[in-house]
Amino acid sequence: MKRLLGACALLSLLAGCASTDTIDPHGYDQTGVASYYGARHHGKRTASGEAFNQNSLTAAHRQLPFGTRVKITNLKNDESVVVRINDRGPHTRGRLIDVSREAADQLGMLRSGTARVRVQALD
Repeated sequence: MKRLLGACALLSLLAGCASTDTIDPHGYDQTGVASYYGARHHGKRTASGEAFNQNSLTAAHRQLPFGTRVKITNLKNDESVVVRINDRGPHTRGRLIDVSREAADQLGMLRSGTARVRVQALD
C-alpha cells in the first residue's frame, strides 16, 4: 500500500511539473524577427508530427497551439501571408517565428533571410 501511495505521489508531482507551454492565440499580436527554413528540413517530421513541406504555408512558433492560423506581415514591404502553425521554434534567440520557404518567398524575404514582421492570430 505504501508503494502504491508513493507511486501516486510521484506521478502527481511529475504531472504538476509538466506544462504545455502553449498560449491562448485569441488576440495574439506581436512584432519581431522572422526567419525561414527550407530544403535542409524538407520531409522531416515537425513537432506536430506531420512532414515539413517547404512549399506549404506553415510556420514554427514557440508557444502558439498547432493549427493556429496567423497573418504575418513584412513591415519593410507590407507583403503579408497567412500560415498555419505546425512546428516549434525558432531555436535562435531573438527570433519570433520561422516560416516555410514558400511563406518567406511571399513575404519577400528570401534574399535577406530574415525580416521584421507583425504576427497576428486569426480567429
